[in-house]
Amino acid sequence: MEPGKSERRDGMRIDWDVPIAMDDGTVLRADVFRPPEPGRHPVLLTYGPYAKGLAFQDGYPSAWNIMAEKHPDVTAGSSSKYQNWEVVDPEKWVPDGYACVRVDSRGAGRSPGYIDHFSPRETKDFYDCIEWAGMQPWSSGKVGLNGISYYAINQWHVASLQPPHLAVMCVWEGAADWYRDMTHHGGILCTFWANWYDMQVRSVQHGLGERGPRSRVTGDLVCGPETLSEAELAANRCDLGGEILAHPFDDRYHNARSPDWSKITVPLLSAANWGGQGLHPRGNFEGFVRAASPQKWLEAHGIEHWTHFYTDYGVKLQKRFFGHFLKGENTGWNRQPRVQLQIRHPGERFVERHEGEWPLARTQWTRFYLDPAGPSLVPTPPRGDSRLAFDALGDGVTFRTPPLAEPTEITGPSAVKLVVSSSTIDADLFAVVRVFAPDGEEVVFQGALDPHTPIGQGWLRASHRGLDPGLSTPYRPYHRHDAPQPLTPGEPVEIEIEIWPTSIVVPPGYCIALSLRGRDYEHPGPGARLSNMKNEFRGCGPFLHDDPRDRPSHVFGGRTSLHLSPERPSYLLLPIIPAQGGPP
Repeated sequence: MEPGKSERRDGMRIDWDVPIAMDDGTVLRADVFRPPEPGRHPVLLTYGPYAKGLAFQDGYPSAWNIMAEKHPDVTAGSSSKYQNWEVVDPEKWVPDGYACVRVDSRGAGRSPGYIDHFSPRETKDFYDCIEWAGMQPWSSGKVGLNGISYYAINQWHVASLQPPHLAVMCVWEGAADWYRDMTHHGGILCTFWANWYDMQVRSVQHGLGERGPRSRVTGDLVCGPETLSEAELAANRCDLGGEILAHPFDDRYHNARSPDWSKITVPLLSAANWGGQGLHPRGNFEGFVRAASPQKWLEAHGIEHWTHFYTDYGVKLQKRFFGHFLKGENTGWNRQPRVQLQIRHPGERFVERHEGEWPLARTQWTRFYLDPAGPSLVPTPPRGDSRLAFDALGDGVTFRTPPLAEPTEITGPSAVKLVVSSSTIDADLFAVVRVFAPDGEEVVFQGALDPHTPIGQGWLRASHRGLDPGLSTPYRPYHRHDAPQPLTPGEPVEIEIEIWPTSIVVPPGYCIALSLRGRDYEHPGPGARLSNMKNEFRGCGPFLHDDPRDRPSHVFGGRTSLHLSPERPSYLLLPIIPAQGGPP
């Protein structure tokens, strides 16, 4: 297909490979899907690295097959041949009068340049693309942003720059803080990004040319017309894993790739996935709470990371939102409660409920104290002093409540307060909130990626225990991650661990548990795989913390001790939600 060619097909006017010039002279390429009739239309725009010419079915076959088989409403009413990974299906939006714009980010797909993810350069490119779209003759001047994951993360960033034509954004499962949400959980390096880079970005880098795939729609080379050498390709991309490893603290590198919440003022819908531990949900909840936008809404759902964006449930929600803000339609959005939650129950059952705020105002913040007898979680601190020690790289220790006498809802953020020591100068703490059925089987969920995801997870490197007093709350400790505080071997220190928001209604007879260990959670059942991920999923999906350069065994392979006493009690703080209309 010739660059810039326009054609009419499948009820749409499609402009292929439209050039968009950046302020440094680099020309990015976009595909534009719009109604065939002349007129001005509101724009839905995405900017990202996954190659606009690569079909969802070709780039991510296992994810597509799972979604299409389990959710026939996703493919109903569409040929799906224009469907790409994590962006809207134009066949479902153009008939409603929207123009859908897909931009290949700098260095990816059909756009030349140097790949540097979430950098200020990329964010400025995104800004320029929004302004370009807002000024086209087919544009109404109102630009909305909508997309999953990468196409959601960078919405937080570009909104901080306040592009004049940006009217509204839907951040669907989008992390925000490059350090806390993505690269270093509790200060512990996450290996996801280095693996993701190899599997999902380098595979569609601009310049692969004839070595890359072809579009099933146009027959064009997805990764540009030119074929570069391996050395040329390497020179055109950052060393993402190496750069992350080189910045172990929340420094200028991370700050430049994170949003400024005070400058995000555009109306927004933040859609989180309860099972997204390790990547997105923290950013969705933080964004809803901290963004300066006076008009903001939160939604939280379950099942796979990408699915609900495309189901009738998700599309109808998005169309009500965008119809209200981009088209001025009476969609009922002006009556939409600020918070819409799909409350989880065992057995992959979800019950929709509307709320007015987050965290929920009626939350009963309840302490479950760690007791060495059992070990157990109990309502009052243990009476005597004791110490529980475990091998840091072993299975750790699990504390359980007695079987619950009545249904108990946990919905919101959680935290763990501990007094710990190590036989070495540091220790990594992995805190896992779990639920067990009366027969001893653990209750796990289809997470965003892993089919055996536990109820909740949190992480902290003990030497990163310093808190920001201005941002910390009892239920959401906020760590500075600005300088190390090494441990003195054998000397106890207090630490607080943030558990990312979750939701579960625990039935009577079940018990709640907290596992503390020095390595990633592992589910004992069979693993799972996706075609676009390197590792087998064993409970944490691809979000592992196993890089020996970050976790040398002589430091993180020692003995960790929990010091339990009534003077400095250790506890799990849970958000217990009484039934609506029940006691405060």
